[in-house]
Amino acid sequence: MEAQETRVQTDRVLTIPNILSMARLVGVPVFLWLILWPEFGGPNADGWALLVLALSGISDYLDGKLARRWNQVSSLGRILDPAADRLYILSTLVGLTWRGILPLWLTGLLLARELMLLVAVWVLDRHGYAPPQVNFLGKAATFNLMYAFPLLLLSDGTGWLSSLAAIFGWAFAGWGTTLYWWAGILYVVQVRRLVKADAAAD
Repeated sequence: MEAQETRVQTDRVLTIPNILSMARLVGVPVFLWLILWPEFGGPNADGWALLVLALSGISDYLDGKLARRWNQVSSLGRILDPAADRLYILSTLVGLTWRGILPLWLTGLLLARELMLLVAVWVLDRHGYAPPQVNFLGKAATFNLMYAFPLLLLSDGTGWLSSLAAIFGWAFAGWGTTLYWWAGILYVVQVRRLVKADAAAD
């Protein structure tokens, strides 16, 4: 939800920020269905998919902002927010790769990073540590990818607008992928330090 460490301020579940995060999670299958609808004989619904993605981006900004302003930072919110980010990225990867908009190598590169982080979280859990907070670099990577994907979806057409969307979409995709891996490597370094400190204490 934010780059710096923030203490949990409430144990409540039904807060406005948490409800916004839950709504984002509900939107994930809707978004994926809208992207893939043409592949199953339905009409092109890219406009609606872009709207769902835009609303997700707005709620992503608001849930963190409101949680801090209203002192409603919660343990559940710390789980829901990054989970929604990753699920949107995963669903977009599946949809755009299925439609041939994203190449398999880029999808594989991003999924490999997610697998690396899952292993790191598993190692942390075995040593009794909670996952570290999302850092600024990770958030910047996510924002770049969340800009890249709708632009690449928009590029799946003809005309000057599609061409322009492709240029900016691939630029954001390149930066986002680079930052995504950079943030992941820093995360693994942090995990390694915690595990080494734990081993030294024993």
